[in-house]
Amino acid sequence: MKEIMQCVSHQQASQLLHNKFIVVLGDSIQRSVYKDLVQLLQKEKYLTSRQLKSKGEMSFEQDCLVEGGCLSQMNNGTEYREVRQFQSDHHLVRFYFVTRIYSRYMHSVLEDFRHGLKPDVIIVNSCVWDISRYYSKWIDDYKENLHKFFDELRGIVLEETLVVWNLTMPLGERLRGGFLVPEIEHKAPQLRHDVIEANFYSGTLADAYGMDVLDLHFQFRFSLHHRTTDGVHWNAIAHRRITSLLLQHTSQAWGVVMSCPLTAVENTEVTNKQPAHGKATKPAGGSPTLTALCWRDLCSGVHERERGRERGEHHPSKANYNGYKEEFFSDSLPSGYLNFEENNVQPRRNRLPVHRRQHKHGQARDAFHYRPPHHFQPYEHHHQYVMRNRHNRHHYAPYTHHRPNQYPPYGHYY
Repeated sequence: MKEIMQCVSHQQASQLLHNKFIVVLGDSIQRSVYKDLVQLLQKEKYLTSRQLKSKGEMSFEQDCLVEGGCLSQMNNGTEYREVRQFQSDHHLVRFYFVTRIYSRYMHSVLEDFRHGLKPDVIIVNSCVWDISRYYSKWIDDYKENLHKFFDELRGIVLEETLVVWNLTMPLGERLRGGFLVPEIEHKAPQLRHDVIEANFYSGTLADAYGMDVLDLHFQFRFSLHHRTTDGVHWNAIAHRRITSLLLQHTSQAWGVVMSCPLTAVENTEVTNKQPAHGKATKPAGGSPTLTALCWRDLCSGVHERERGRERGEHHPSKANYNGYKEEFFSDSLPSGYLNFEENNVQPRRNRLPVHRRQHKHGQARDAFHYRPPHHFQPYEHHHQYVMRNRHNRHHYAPYTHHRPNQYPPYGHYY
């Protein structure tokens, strides 16, 4: 296969995320988001099929497994844990595998941020497991957990932290995957429609809490040829596209102009085998903030969680479905949508409307009767891939200035 697409280069990614702490939260799709970002920070290559399919390995491209995975029992249950971390002299990227947007485990992860190093960017999604593995009538439970997560996260992260909520990507009509255990196989034909409804709820609530929303369902609705045969996961080309969308939005949110133009990357084979690292090592010394302090905080959080595991819940009964528009009934591709070129797809702005009404004190509330008391000014420039615009971020240019020493409890970057 040969395909040309515009993507963020290794140099651009490395400079943009210089001295940054990036956290990725979510399921196996988010794990691949983490892996592609780690890959791009080191070299100009795509992930291999083997790297995309692997989970819980001891090491991937110089990262290390901190908790769960092959260090404990490998399984497809809701109690599966996997915490990974990549660290260089000037980059720190961490991944937490979660099966529910809010739980005792998620609370413990947020406590890591409360008492440890504060992330500069949080990329998060949790949906497919939430709506399939816990309750048949998932809507109220999912909305309540979203409220809890966004509310607690808002009280922990710094004001300038960029939080990006990824909407779940399109599912296939026939599904196969680790989350689809025999008890819930009867839900498979309906999940692709439930995801659309769940995206509306999560996107609307993330917007109400002032988070940035990246609508990956909309972006990939005509790129289903990049979805793998299991109907859930996506290939390396799609994940490089996701990384580019995330980094392009991050640069605009921080007011950083890319130092060089986007590079055209030619992909001729995305399944080339590469030797895997067989052994994990603790991150080597580098920037003081990104070594002993973060490692100590992460390990303390791991030990704390080991003492309080959450019991898994299984509710395999079937839910009802009322139907959706015809455009979501088929996996067939319209003619002309065979790659990611910008002239093929005209992005639709403000995909998820937020319905607000005025209350007696003049406070705008959303359709779910809650909106936190935060007011943000819009960006100076509109970003076509983000549902809404947030306030201007007072952020430094990471490759021209040192970070101000404004966080005494956690040190500072060099």
